[in-house]
Amino acid sequence: MQVSEIMTREVETIAPDASLQAAAEAMEAMGVGSLPVCDGKRLVGTITDRDIVVRAVAAGWSPVDALVKDCMTEDVAYAYCDEATEEVLERMKVLQIRRLVILDRDKNLAGIVALGDIATEPDAAAEARVGAAMAEISEPSRPLK
Repeated sequence: MQVSEIMTREVETIAPDASLQAAAEAMEAMGVGSLPVCDGKRLVGTITDRDIVVRAVAAGWSPVDALVKDCMTEDVAYAYCDEATEEVLERMKVLQIRRLVILDRDKNLAGIVALGDIATEPDAAAEARVGAAMAEISEPSRPLK
């Protein structure tokens, strides 16, 4: 099964020149903790609620004046829409992430797949592989001392 068969296609995005407040408002309205950052259809990064708090608010930046591009993550993990769900699941496990942006072969945003999308689709991956991935992704990290 290809990841395109189970991914979410209509994905809300935010522009890199949007304010952090606009990003936070969009996340709150949708009940999500991250947004792909796109320049048109081209993925240029992602921003999370944690990015806003740790990189901007903790540094004393104004969420009204600071821009998404100032605290987004540029190096984004992704998969292509024609990849097999088992391959995508393995990548998520290795990277310890629950969501992965999906691109078309022109590197335009095509959708997002969540671990839950794979876990709830019976033909996406073997149950044992899903369970192993969930355990690996959920491994708690240690705080910095």
